[in-house]
Amino acid sequence: MTARGMTLIEVLIAMTITAIMGMMVAGAITQVDHASEVTRAQDERYGEARRALTRLSGELAMAFLSEHYDRGRFSSGRPTLFRGGEDELLFTTMSHVRLFQGSKESDQAVVEYLLDRDPESRDAEALFRREKLRIDEDPDDGGRRDLVARGVKRLTLSYWDPAKKEWVREWDTSRVERGGELPTLVRAELELTLAGGRLERLSTTARVALTRPLDF
Repeated sequence: MTARGMTLIEVLIAMTITAIMGMMVAGAITQVDHASEVTRAQDERYGEARRALTRLSGELAMAFLSEHYDRGRFSSGRPTLFRGGEDELLFTTMSHVRLFQGSKESDQAVVEYLLDRDPESRDAEALFRREKLRIDEDPDDGGRRDLVARGVKRLTLSYWDPAKKEWVREWDTSRVERGGELPTLVRAELELTLAGGRLERLSTTARVALTRPLDF
């Protein structure tokens, strides 16, 4: 029996089959890489939001009001405050951690959480946290502002009124009816847009330890 080589047509057919198989493998690898990137992006965004809620919960637990202040300087009333709406929150807390030895800081600070436009995406919003280390006459100005969670579609805050035994949409200690107390509980809910457009809802409830102003 005489051995023969492959004809040109057979070689071309083999090359075509090999090329097709190579394209299929490459496509599968690309899909796997894309799925991995989506998963990593989702995990990162979810982790950011969860860490932000955990931090907010810890800071709310140490929220406070104080009757100890310079009444000559703060003639309009105490500088410590709690001003919460449905989608933003500004309050004084004793949760600040001093990172550098010898720095002129205490554990007291003004902290604010709110939604604003994401600087890296014109069509998306993000959760921002502002911390001001000095409690003064203007809590709305100054301090350091950081983006703490991207892809936040909605922030919903509510406050437990122990007298009415119900959740309310706002709490402002500058008002007479709220001037002497903080809410016992604060509930924060985030609606998060994950990579791929999937929505995820996260929530936490913080218990405020000191609901009455410090006065001793």
